Amino acid sequence: MSLRSGDPEEIGGYPLEARLGSGGMGTVFLGRTASGRPVAIKLIHQQFADDDEFRTRFRQEVAAARRVSGAFTAAVVDADPEGPHPWMATTYIEGPTLAQRIARRGPTGGAELRSLAIGLAEALRDIHRADVVHRDLKPSNVVLSAEGPRVIDFGISRAADQQTLTMTGRVIGTPPFMSPEQLQNPRGVGPSSDVFSLGTLLVYAATGQGPFDADSPYMTAYQVVHEPPALDLVPPALRAAVEPCLTKDPAARPSVDELLVLLRDLPAELEVVAGGGRTRDVATEHHLRRDTGAGTGGASGSDGAGASAAPGPRRRRWRPALAAAAVIAVLATGVALLNAGSDGTSDEPDGKGRNVAATGEAALPGGFRPWRQDVPAGKAKIPEEVRCLPGGDSVYCGGGGVVATRVRASDGKRLWTAAGPGIPVQDMYLAGLATAGGHGDGKQPDATPGKNPRNPKNPDRTVIGYRIAAEGSGLPDEVVALDGERGKELWSAPFGAHSAAVAGPGAAEAVVTGSTVLTVDVTGTRAEGRDARSGRKLWTVPVPAGEQCAPVGAGGRAYLLCAPKAQVQAGEVRRVTVRGVDLGSGRPGRSFGLDGPVEPLGADRGRLVLARQRVGEIGVVEYDAVIRLDARGGKVATTKLPRTYGGVPRLVDGTVYFTEQSGRASAVDATSGKLRWARHTGVEGAAGPAAGPGALYFGSAGGKVAALAPRDGKRLWSTDPKVDGSAELRPIPRVTFVGRAAIVSGENNLLYAFDTAKPPKSG
Repeated sequence: MSLRSGDPEEIGGYPLEARLGSGGMGTVFLGRTASGRPVAIKLIHQQFADDDEFRTRFRQEVAAARRVSGAFTAAVVDADPEGPHPWMATTYIEGPTLAQRIARRGPTGGAELRSLAIGLAEALRDIHRADVVHRDLKPSNVVLSAEGPRVIDFGISRAADQQTLTMTGRVIGTPPFMSPEQLQNPRGVGPSSDVFSLGTLLVYAATGQGPFDADSPYMTAYQVVHEPPALDLVPPALRAAVEPCLTKDPAARPSVDELLVLLRDLPAELEVVAGGGRTRDVATEHHLRRDTGAGTGGASGSDGAGASAAPGPRRRRWRPALAAAAVIAVLATGVALLNAGSDGTSDEPDGKGRNVAATGEAALPGGFRPWRQDVPAGKAKIPEEVRCLPGGDSVYCGGGGVVATRVRASDGKRLWTAAGPGIPVQDMYLAGLATAGGHGDGKQPDATPGKNPRNPKNPDRTVIGYRIAAEGSGLPDEVVALDGERGKELWSAPFGAHSAAVAGPGAAEAVVTGSTVLTVDVTGTRAEGRDARSGRKLWTVPVPAGEQCAPVGAGGRAYLLCAPKAQVQAGEVRRVTVRGVDLGSGRPGRSFGLDGPVEPLGADRGRLVLARQRVGEIGVVEYDAVIRLDARGGKVATTKLPRTYGGVPRLVDGTVYFTEQSGRASAVDATSGKLRWARHTGVEGAAGPAAGPGALYFGSAGGKVAALAPRDGKRLWSTDPKVDGSAELRPIPRVTFVGRAAIVSGENNLLYAFDTAKPPKSG
């Protein structure tokens, strides 16, 4: 970020080159020493220079940073806390913050997670050995350098032998990462408080969500003080080390040295529990830019996340409403919880207390420039719409006459295209991407991708698509697997195509979960699980007699949604059953009966979310309830909506968006059923929204895109259409992302890309 008008040219004799970021308390600049070494210089805002309490706090920050300067922190190079405009210069650390890393690529796993855990524990050990308590360990204060994690920002730290400085009337910190004693008695905080914060940080790194997340900072604080942590998605080996850190009693927590012993015994490749995934709350760009990365370098390039990812679990239980209200009242009157850290940055861009990591801006693919192309339909000659999924440096698109095509995100170059076999084919779809790392024996696969010797930057990906044969052709419908690197067909297998009749228009005929492909066979009497790479049949299980079933995938889990055949054939589904499917054995779990018909929308907080349909007075499908099913816990919650909604439902981070043909979108809370907002997107025939950098993105068949703020639905900007398009609504979004680049699909096999920070001008 270049210097702005009014920025100083030098601070303390250090010439300035760029502005790295700005928070509530100060601005961070990139400067140079006389020898040319880069330094990060934190300049305190002038309005705080005459505040004696703040100046004392800044002196403590400088002193603490000097005491702990070492391999795991940003060393202090120079400082002037007594000057008329206080500043401090520290070593410039190249790399993204942990918040930025997870916002771009989702939760960490495998060796990366193990190294992060040990590195942070070692950093905390050195900080405590210097008799300093950090007191603000959070994702935006961890920089991921090439040499390992670095802990920065000692703005609210203290020496162990000093009295805690608490700014008048306020408890300072970030609720999701604060310890119970920090919330209740900040002057009694000691090293064990940092151990608690480290535990929350490692849960966040492994799952993308904190163990105490709730819908407001006050309720988050209540969870920290009173509720047990949510650790369902933490890898078991890591959980054994983290859980003792999250004990409410400070004396019962392990010391950092004891924690290091536990962490060093972790397996070299930590497993990732199915169900974890990317967990961003998107917010406006104003909020995204609030992570200053103080003392850090620029953000590194991003690697696209998988084909799809689901939110991690949030809190499950609440104390009685009276008790919660009492805690909120105490917090509101006794202290003001600061979501902002010591420099005013925030880990909660939506203001709701969740560690959503929507901080810092996503990076563009290397060498990116806006591009456009029309994907050839091949022999099938049925150009329609393609839909895309991100993977590494590319997007994989299918439909419109092609099984799949791989397109490089930076410049739009088609690296390969697997065209359809020609007539007779009715349609083609892209089901998903599978990554290597499965065991090949039917067991639940590891989520850690395998290395691709041909292209180390991209793991071995298998592209799963399917083609629907034209009626009367006598050909079977087939699921097709392609090598993601070169597009070579690996295998194909017939299946029965009946899902839409059971699970609604957005239902998939093939579901990709981990490295397993779930389908229903040609006869409709068996569910089949296949290894995505080899096509080897792992197991088959019978479909309940007299029922017709559709495969469903959500949150890293697989399900079968079934309805009585007679009701399906009559077009009057009144009752459905849902069963979880064990991917290792195919064994179905407990059966849950639901009033139907229903449409699966995805996963939220570890639960399958479905929208219940009803037929309106003029024969239009409407939705009157949201159902949340916890297959493992055996619980079903049905929330009747205060009114019916039409259009296409889509679940994005705990909110169901009903998008109508006219372009009007209604945002409904998936838990309470309450309407958050309703706005006209300005995009007719808009598909369901996609969550991307700083906004919700709605795309039309003609290629028009509108960006709306998730908080209130305010339209941020929109583009012009690219082609004439009038395709019907579908639940699959037409916009996907590789870093900050938006890749948009439309009618007639349109595909184009632009920088979301510089959208095409309308008009």
